[in-house]
Amino acid sequence: MMLRFTTVQANVMKASDDFTKNYEAFKSFLNEIGYTGQPIAELSQEEAAKLVSEDGIFGVKQTSERIANFVINGSAGDEDRMRAGREGMLEGFKMAQEMWGGELPEISQQTMQKATEMVDVAMSELGFSILDKEA
Repeated sequence: MMLRFTTVQANVMKASDDFTKNYEAFKSFLNEIGYTGQPIAELSQEEAAKLVSEDGIFGVKQTSERIANFVINGSAGDEDRMRAGREGMLEGFKMAQEMWGGELPEISQQTMQKATEMVDVAMSELGFSILDKEA
């Protein structure tokens, strides 16, 4: 019985450590993208709605810009890297949808559409066709 108690206690301690690490990583991520407001879990419904509004930091406009700029800037103007980034963006969206268990909320769909359009415009401006070369 003592062995089981010790094992359970060790597992609880590990889970607590994992949660703390994940929570710190999440806070760091929020800080990196410019969110310096109060903790997400402490927001009122009205405050949360502002964050996902049209002009909010987690709204379609700002989120799609962060996603697209990551791909565009990460490619450094290289066509193959930009294509790979675009494909990774779409694959990530597909994976999120599968994890969600169906269609993602409308805000997510709009965000991915806007981010894809931004990458496509950047590709076009650099003289790259948005069509897959191998298609």
